[in-house]
Amino acid sequence: MLQRIQSIYLLFASLVLFALFFFPLAHNVYVAGKPVSIMVTGIFQDVNGAQQNTESFTALTAVTAIVALIPLAIIFLYKNRKQQITICYVAIAALIGYSYWMAQTVKNIIGSGQLDTHTMGIGIFLTSLSIVLLILAAKSIQRDDKLVRSADRLR
Repeated sequence: MLQRIQSIYLLFASLVLFALFFFPLAHNVYVAGKPVSIMVTGIFQDVNGAQQNTESFTALTAVTAIVALIPLAIIFLYKNRKQQITICYVAIAALIGYSYWMAQTVKNIIGSGQLDTHTMGIGIFLTSLSIVLLILAAKSIQRDDKLVRSADRLR
């Protein structure tokens, strides 16, 4: 059902992934001697006191939107719990691959530079949080399925 705890977990997982559009993956990283911020939408550089997009990541932006919509779609499959669980685990695997791609993108931009704890952005950790939320949702769906099966045995 829509009012179950797994719906809350899935909604939060989706919101966390959409937050990637607002939080940087890395900030104040020096590329070619200039400080830049790296986001999923591109590289932003401070020009005359305003952040200006110097390079866009079209593929990363599109995949971020698709990956963020998957938990929302899972919510509406509440009538088929087995399919919900399967898609949750597929989404977790996709997020692991997406996280690797995102980390490699940041690493390629920085090059020989070092990404320290003070230059890491919140966006680096958001995919990990959404993976945890998807795991909690899958476990809640499994508990719900077990409850429904035990109730069916009693009938």
